[in-house]
Amino acid sequence: MVDWALKLTRRPAEMTREDLEPLRTAGLDDRALLDLAMIVGYYAYVNRIADGLGVELEAHPPGAGESSGLESK
Repeated sequence: MVDWALKLTRRPAEMTREDLEPLRTAGLDDRALLDLAMIVGYYAYVNRIADGLGVELEAHPPGAGESSGLESK
């Protein structure tokens, strides 16, 4: 799955029907393949938009490391 996602992200023009065979063998049906393609495509899209606009990651997201109050005591 990871190899397929990497190929779709890095070399989408090289994708073929044969690339789907290992995923089908692993049990993914048409719906799962569509979901996978949409997730990979969405992340590629969002990252390209962020990179194109020069968005920088925060060192620590707001609230990171704060107690949620749900920890067991």
